Order: sequence, then C-alpha cells, then structure tokens
Amino acid sequence: MEEAAHKMLKFKGNEYPCCASLTMGIIGGKWKTVILYHLMDEKLRYNELRKMMPTVTERTLSLQLKALEEDGLIKRKVYTSKPPLKVEYSLTDFGKTLIPLIKSIADWGDFVIEKYS
Repeated sequence: MEEAAHKMLKFKGNEYPCCASLTMGIIGGKWKTVILYHLMDEKLRYNELRKMMPTVTERTLSLQLKALEEDGLIKRKVYTSKPPLKVEYSLTDFGKTLIPLIKSIADWGDFVIEKYS
C-alpha cells in the first residue's frame, strides 16, 4: 500500500513539514522567545527591551522585532503627538496565545538551573 504524500503546513507564505517545525519557525532562534517573554506582562519601548537583553545587538533586536511583527505576534505603536518619537511594543491577541508556551519554556529553564547546574 502506498503512503499518502505528507501534507505541508502553510503559514504567512512559508511551508513547514510539521506543527513543531511551524512553531519553531515562528518563535525559534536565540531572541524571539526572549522578546516575547519580556512582553508577556507589559508594553515596552525599544530601549527598555535593549536593557533587559544586554547581549543582543541593536541590528538583531530590530530584525527580530520586525519578524515578530510581520508574523502578527507583536504590535508596534508609534506615538507622534510630541517629539521625541515614542514607540511601544506589545503582544497582539495572537501573540498572547503563546503565553502558556513561553511560561513553560521559562519554567523548564528554572528547573534545569535548580536540578542540573
């Protein structure tokens, strides 16, 4: 009996071989999950994020914020009423669906430090 061709998952113009691949494609990498973690409870300005993530370069932070915004996980609000320009980042409703996952990842990190370091 022939096996049916595996169906690729599509999201925002990208294809993924499985649901785990899709998840990691969206939040994977060194910084995206960290950014989402910091935005779970509050809106933050770019410089506030930079201070919380001192080892990230400005270019990398900008690119990761842009990617998260393009995937619909965070929103960027620009206040232009008075100079200087103020920009705040926050989770979208779609981004908030990741909170249980981000909390689990953070809890696992705490567990590793407690039990294995």
